[in-house]
Amino acid sequence: MGTELVELNELVTIFDYLGTFAFAISGVRLAGAKNFDIFGAYVVGFVTAVGGGTIRDLCLGLTPFWMIQPSYVVITAIALLFVIVFKKHLIHMNNAFFIFDALGLGLFTVVGLEKSLAAGFPFWVNIIMAAITGAAGGMMRDVLINEVPLIFRKDIYAVASVLGGIIYYIAFSLGMADIGCQVLCLVSVVLIRILAVAFGVNLPSLRSEESART
Repeated sequence: MGTELVELNELVTIFDYLGTFAFAISGVRLAGAKNFDIFGAYVVGFVTAVGGGTIRDLCLGLTPFWMIQPSYVVITAIALLFVIVFKKHLIHMNNAFFIFDALGLGLFTVVGLEKSLAAGFPFWVNIIMAAITGAAGGMMRDVLINEVPLIFRKDIYAVASVLGGIIYYIAFSLGMADIGCQVLCLVSVVLIRILAVAFGVNLPSLRSEESART
């Protein structure tokens, strides 16, 4: 049992680091598209990577994770260096970065679920924390680069995290092992995000009468 717990914690940590790298790259790249300098791009990448987890930890009454473990600062720096080195190649990799963003969303959804579960909160709180972990960093990124946050548009984004969390709990209630639930949740979030964009599935927008007439 102890060995299984260690392996589970290690897997969550790997997911956390991969999600940090993926989101940091998306933040740095979008900051670069707005002609931010290197420091500004790093700040945007860092906020994108740790913003959601920071809000989650504060809500759970925990010390924000990046204030305890400096590896997140280093991972963001590596992401910045990655974008700088491969800058010319990245211009033509919009689809690849969309995958990075979708993967980061899925990875952070799993991490948010597991950290909230470990804190002993009920399942509905865990799902909310998962969505915050996955989507809030991107929301803060969009605010910093002066864009309407993606989660406030019609795109299936934070909703993908919510659905992934529900799938996790269904699998868990059916007796699936924790690692299996995590992988299923990750794959579900990524696939929901990708398929929603591929087939143009959006949430209905709330339009006022004035906007409808115009």
